[in-house]
Amino acid sequence: MSDLAVTIQNVDKNYGNVRAVQNLDLNVPRGALVGFLGPNGAGKSTTIRMIMSIIYPDAGTIAVLGANALQSKDQIGYLPEERGLYRKMKIAQFLRYIARLKGLSRKDADHKIAWWLERLELPDVLGRRCEELSKGQQQKLQFITAVVHDPELIILDEPFSGLDPVNAALLGTIIKELNENGRTIIFSTHVLHQAEELCDRVFLINHGIKLLDDPMDVVHDRYNPRVLSMELIAPRDIEVPMIHGVRNMTRKGTTHEFHLDQDAKIQPIMNWLTSNLEIRSLELRRPTLNDIFVELVKGTESP
Repeated sequence: MSDLAVTIQNVDKNYGNVRAVQNLDLNVPRGALVGFLGPNGAGKSTTIRMIMSIIYPDAGTIAVLGANALQSKDQIGYLPEERGLYRKMKIAQFLRYIARLKGLSRKDADHKIAWWLERLELPDVLGRRCEELSKGQQQKLQFITAVVHDPELIILDEPFSGLDPVNAALLGTIIKELNENGRTIIFSTHVLHQAEELCDRVFLINHGIKLLDDPMDVVHDRYNPRVLSMELIAPRDIEVPMIHGVRNMTRKGTTHEFHLDQDAKIQPIMNWLTSNLEIRSLELRRPTLNDIFVELVKGTESP
């Protein structure tokens, strides 16, 4: 059995004159939790639909669990960006129908459905119609359809869409638990802080071109801007002499940022600042995934 859950090699996809995906390569190890990132129109949903064999590439190959998504369908859970609920159907009937399609017996389906409704904090909804739920509740309901059959590979297209912060945090916890229990998970999102907290790997594309494909620790090391962030007890403009290793200083509101050379010795710089200024806080700031995302995407945009 391959150590890779998904393999994409030299994949192109065009819509007329629009190149949605260009010469794309991606390997997703089994057991990974991968954040699939990119601005609107970057090619994320197109790539996910190709992985799922909903559409097919114009060139290149895609393997999913050693075969393709159609052959591996009972081992895959898929949450599309567009909701696919049968709005007039009672929730109990709808979930049982989906679970039976995934090969569960009536008894197993009812057991799994009850467990997931409780885990996602959807009590007493089985007798209601799908259309009677809020957008957030519908999103949680559709998530259940993606995982009710305990799939090996879970692919989620914008899973946090429509969720308030409390329920987004709940879903994030559940995604993490599924991964810790051995499930391979790929999810696209615009909620970058969620991706940063959850993922062990991120994959970023823009205009269908891969910009980033690395473990999170490698991403932070590679794009570390080496910035000391300082707040004074009494905020004010300051002037500091030339300090070895400091390229420049900028002020953002009450925060002064010292941009350092890559080989700068941090401790002597911090010692000088704390000895000469009345400081409330001083820290070496790590770039956020949002910082890295903006930097890479801007770098590929036309002027």
